[in-house]
Amino acid sequence: MKVIIAGSTGMVGQLVLKTCIGSENIDKVVSIVRKPSGTSHHKLSEVVIENLEDYANHGHLFKNVDGAFFCIGVYTGQVPDAEFRKITVNYAVAFAEKLKLESPEATLCLLSGAGADRTERSRTSFARYKGMAENQISTLELKFHSFRPAYIYPDVPRKEPNIGYSILRVFYPLLKLFGKKYSIQSVQLAEAMVNVAMNGADKEILENDDILRYAK
Repeated sequence: MKVIIAGSTGMVGQLVLKTCIGSENIDKVVSIVRKPSGTSHHKLSEVVIENLEDYANHGHLFKNVDGAFFCIGVYTGQVPDAEFRKITVNYAVAFAEKLKLESPEATLCLLSGAGADRTERSRTSFARYKGMAENQISTLELKFHSFRPAYIYPDVPRKEPNIGYSILRVFYPLLKLFGKKYSIQSVQLAEAMVNVAMNGADKEILENDDILRYAK
């Protein structure tokens, strides 16, 4: 299989990349980044693209793709609203449109989020823009699966983006007690995304408990 990943330097994307490289079923991995990551492997082709709304000169990267992963994202409040919408909606849709054009039979896995609102009426920009991205990609009629994880526990140590995530990390063992709807480990999420890309899933929207079913 050949797969393509956008966002392989993020918390989840880096684990998707690692899982793909380690899979015996995947022999070629294309990673689209905005800055060189320093990662190298004989399966990996890393391509730096500054404008992630324009793939006009990069169609060859999307040819003969079996599985695709869009894992780019920013946290609410990190950037101005217009930039947040561009990253969340425009980048994701541009990636999906190019995939549809060059590899229409590919399976696309989108890293969305719990609460994504397909009515596009939410007062929360995160929910509204994630819903917009899902809606626009869904109309392309790809083999498309939107992953809506709840709290993602970072298995790889990181600097938390804000105090809220620092608190959630501390209380994660307690959060787990509330059941499968409320949290997932980053490794589990990555494994589920790769499994779905290779084998498909029974629904387009995968909520947290659905995602756990597809993890190893």
